[in-house]
Amino acid sequence: MTDSAYRVDTTSRLAQWRIDNLASCTYRKSDPFKIGKWNWHLAVEKNRTLSIKLYPEISNFTRENPPIASFIIRLISSLGDRKTLIHPEVIDKQLKTSDDFVWPIEVPLTGKFIIDVEFLDLKTAAPNSGELCSIWAEGLTEKQSNATALSSLGRMLSESIHTDIIINASDGSIGAHRAVLAARSPVFRSMFSHDLKEKELSAINISDMSIEACQCFLNYIYGNIQNEEFLTHRLALLRAADKYDLSDLKEACHESLMEDIDAKNVLERLQTASLYQLPKLKACCMRYLVRFGKIFDIRDDFNAFLQYADREIISEIFHEVLAAWKGF
Repeated sequence: MTDSAYRVDTTSRLAQWRIDNLASCTYRKSDPFKIGKWNWHLAVEKNRTLSIKLYPEISNFTRENPPIASFIIRLISSLGDRKTLIHPEVIDKQLKTSDDFVWPIEVPLTGKFIIDVEFLDLKTAAPNSGELCSIWAEGLTEKQSNATALSSLGRMLSESIHTDIIINASDGSIGAHRAVLAARSPVFRSMFSHDLKEKELSAINISDMSIEACQCFLNYIYGNIQNEEFLTHRLALLRAADKYDLSDLKEACHESLMEDIDAKNVLERLQTASLYQLPKLKACCMRYLVRFGKIFDIRDDFNAFLQYADREIISEIFHEVLAAWKGF
């Protein structure tokens, strides 16, 4: 048996283990794989029935910070019509040992199959209060943004302290500061350095952004953004970052959009990746669709996508599909 028989393929929140035929009495444990802060294992045991286990690798960190997991686990036959068994969604289950989650499979399976685990959330309990906190909602972007600007900049924006330029969004206006905008964006700096309409009128028109999205954009520039509003307006922020050449914001959006790819948004994310030249997001979407076989779960949406998608994207998808078929 090759080393690849124990390897689990992963994205940020998805894990898949491909397994060949199991002998009548078999126990097999995967290599460790990293999701969130923990290394994990999948294990299969076949006696009279097949059992599947999911658990974190035993360590001091796991003992002190056991993951509280929400996930969906599927068993997919890779033969014929790709028959799929789905365990009911698991919500906020603490996993410390190999016996904390065991899924007995009553249906007999033959041939190759895939164990597919989609992590919906991973939480830890706060040391003092015991309150559950998601590791994927800790506001990393907020912290990175705040580190690039003095805390007083946030007050300058929120309290409109000595504003000297107006930002006109599609449905409202916000006061801002030329110096701050120019320091954060070479495009704004160019506007204010030349005899342009924005310089004469002391206003900038951003008609393709709503007032809420524009406020969020300025909050990022001023180091005062909240994680929830960042997540809400990621696509609008990505457009603005590309337009006004804020590379750090564009990269933050790029990284964030890779973290929660699912069947509902993968085609939109793929289109976005192509439009704004985001290679890592594009690769993740392709992998999710083809390598993890999710293209079969969204046939109707994918057929509609083919009607309007860029021909280059369509060509790349079909090349990936052909390569996957040859390698399976």
